[in-house]
Amino acid sequence: MSSAPQTLVEAVRYFADPDTTLATMVELRWPEGVCCPTCGRSDVRFIATRRMWECKGQHPRRQFSAKVGTIFEDSPLGLDKWFAAIWLIANCKNGVSSYEIHRGIGVTQKTAWFMLHRIRLAMETGSFLKSEGTFEADETYVGGKSKNMSKARREKTITGSGSSGKEIVMGVLKRGETSQVLARHIPTARKGAVQAVVREVAEPGSAVYTDALRSYISLAPEYLHAAVDHAIEFVRDNVHTNGMENFWSLFKRALKGTYVSVEPTHLNAYVKEQTFRFNERKDKDGGRFRKVLGNVTGKRITYKELIAHGSPATA
Repeated sequence: MSSAPQTLVEAVRYFADPDTTLATMVELRWPEGVCCPTCGRSDVRFIATRRMWECKGQHPRRQFSAKVGTIFEDSPLGLDKWFAAIWLIANCKNGVSSYEIHRGIGVTQKTAWFMLHRIRLAMETGSFLKSEGTFEADETYVGGKSKNMSKARREKTITGSGSSGKEIVMGVLKRGETSQVLARHIPTARKGAVQAVVREVAEPGSAVYTDALRSYISLAPEYLHAAVDHAIEFVRDNVHTNGMENFWSLFKRALKGTYVSVEPTHLNAYVKEQTFRFNERKDKDGGRFRKVLGNVTGKRITYKELIAHGSPATA
């Protein structure tokens, strides 16, 4: 679309028209033409008064909207509000809190929080393919500082020394003209967990640079492994993890400055959000928006599922 918006102001104006919003959704969801999400038939009838379609097949849910089978399904909100929220989270470098969405588009904070988690599902593009090359692998620890905790919270949370009581996020960066990152929340920093992430993205024979964590040692001889001990140095010739450190700084800035308090059960969603923005950093705002919107189909989570193992957040 030559007239596609490139800024937030343009996007708000552009998608204020329901017909334009629906046309954008159809273009990205059904580039080959609208088809029934239940049976796949393409001979469907458009009901203009309701902005819905009706399948000619005889089955339940013959009538469907563009929201069916997407992260928007069963949402009473208009696509204009959804699109504004997608634009913000896809392009705000430090993330956007549910309170900002609540104030910005006129929904409750609880609704905004649920919306953001549904959008994060669409930000999981899964486009990182296993390949050869040069990689950096590193881990970081997420959790509150003990000095900021009450005595009761500190005794409950921190049961040991060092990283005790913190969550672990593992990341692998492939070096190149446009460095790409795969990151995820892992249960432990032991060998099996960290090496599994490396093997997921790096073909045997690739160069893998890490810090001095002992869990990486046995990567050789399968990989050309070299480590840098941060207690002594941060760079030794081409051996360093500065690319991953840059990613961690962006991730921590979003957690500390925007989201503040994240439940461990939801941490991986925030990791995927930051990974998307990092990997798509060379694109423009409109391009990132369209990539998220083009990935909303087949991904859905209910509020009950979202809070099954944790509580709603205030970020």
